Amino acid sequence: MRTKFVEPIHRVFNNRSARKLLTKLRLPLAVVGAIAACAVAKPEWFRLGLAISVIGALLQLWCFASISKQRELAIHGPYKLVRNPMYIARFVLILGFVVVLGRPWLIPLYAVVYYFYAVNRVKREERKLIQVFGQPYAEYTRRVHRFLPVSIYPDGRLLYGRMDLLVRNNGHWNVLGVAAFYALCYAVLFTPWR
Repeated sequence: MRTKFVEPIHRVFNNRSARKLLTKLRLPLAVVGAIAACAVAKPEWFRLGLAISVIGALLQLWCFASISKQRELAIHGPYKLVRNPMYIARFVLILGFVVVLGRPWLIPLYAVVYYFYAVNRVKREERKLIQVFGQPYAEYTRRVHRFLPVSIYPDGRLLYGRMDLLVRNNGHWNVLGVAAFYALCYAVLFTPWR
């Protein structure tokens, strides 16, 4: 019974055509979504949402500075603790956006949608990574959990980060986008004309 309910949801999140379309439209959708979110945001939730997003953005910067995509196996920095820290960081970052809306009932809805997004995307990525890195990646997956820091990979360095990787992975644009969203929300929520 449970599989009959969950399987169609997984199919939606794995639909190749929909993923390609959303990838092409992600910037305009993000701009429209940010404007709409700021229009309905609640001033009393602004600081909490901002604090949550800052934590997520900092974690995401650490991820960007620790991964050389498809060039070397990421085992340093947050990747020493979990295989997919970027998705955890992104969850926290976007959670801040959801909190700013001031509608607590959206939080569990967001968590469920994000769960299906992350789990399905990670499964697709893992199939590619095993082809790219082979046995070293297979060994890494046996030692490090996908999302929970239940073990530490012995060969990686925890205190790790490289500015060249952060820039190559567009971490600076990520920070700029988060700052732009909160600047817009601040202007909408706390200016005299409101």
